Amino acid sequence: RGSWLCGEGLALRGAVGLAAWDQIWQCSAFVRSRDCFYRWCMRKNSVKNTRINGEVQRVLAEVIRGEIKDPRISPWTSVVSVEVAPDLKSCKAWISVLGDEEVRKSTLEGLKSAEGFIRNRLAKVVNLRNTPEIAFLMDQSIEYGVNMAKKIDEVIAQDDEVARNREDMEEISADDNEREEPEEISADDEEDDTE
Repeated sequence: RGSWLCGEGLALRGAVGLAAWDQIWQCSAFVRSRDCFYRWCMRKNSVKNTRINGEVQRVLAEVIRGEIKDPRISPWTSVVSVEVAPDLKSCKAWISVLGDEEVRKSTLEGLKSAEGFIRNRLAKVVNLRNTPEIAFLMDQSIEYGVNMAKKIDEVIAQDDEVARNREDMEEISADDNEREEPEEISADDEEDDTE
C-alpha cells in the first residue's frame, strides 16, 4: 500500500479501485520505474535540489579553501554556483579565480587533478545516494562585475567633470555678459548733458 504517482500530479494512497487504476494507466506520464520516480521528484528547481546544490557548494568551497594543498590552485578561488543533476550522478561547479588567464588555467588543472580527493570528501560529508562526478567550469561573473564597476566609476567621473566644465563655462559667459553690457543712459542723464 504505497503511493502511485502520475505526471499530472495525481497521487493515490491505499486501496485503489478499478476507476482509479484506469485513470492511472490512461495518464501518459505514469511513473513506472525508480529512475523515472526520482526524475519526477527532483526537478531542476525543486526545494530538494536547491538544498543539495547549496550543501555541495558549501562543501566544495571548504575543501578547496582549506584541504587541498596543490600550489597550482589560487588562494583567490571561489565557488560561485553548483548545479547537481536530478539523478545525482553529475555536478557542474562554476568557479571564479581572481587573476590572469595563466592563473585560471593552472587552478582549473589543479582542481581537475584533485577531483578524486574532492569527491571522497564530498561523499564523507554529504550523505547522498550517489556521489556526483564534478565538472569544474570557469565563471567570469565576478571579474565581469569588477570591470563593470570600474567602467561605471569612470563614466560617473567623466559626467562630474563635464558638469564642472559646464558650470565654469556658464560662470564665464555670465561674467562676459555683465562686462559687455553698456550702461544705459537714463533720461535724466541726457538732460544734464545738454545743459
